[in-house]
Amino acid sequence: MYEIIITDKAKKKLEKLPFEIQKRIAAVLERIRIRPFYFVKRLIGEPYFRLRVGDYRIILEIQENKLIIMIIDLGHRKEIYN
Repeated sequence: MYEIIITDKAKKKLEKLPFEIQKRIAAVLERIRIRPFYFVKRLIGEPYFRLRVGDYRIILEIQENKLIIMIIDLGHRKEIYN
């Protein structure tokens, strides 16, 4: 199973979201710990992946050799890619 690490930037953004969205994101992150590549898509021209949670997107980095998923950023789909 992969370990999930959340950066300080992502943690601050997560805390500002409504509680229902926080619970939904937590449930999805728990689900991807076993097979993350089944749920994510690679960002074009970037070393990162994206994960869809409704209207929100999570930008993450997957380190296969260390079994780590690092949450880089998250936010609404209109704002996250800027």
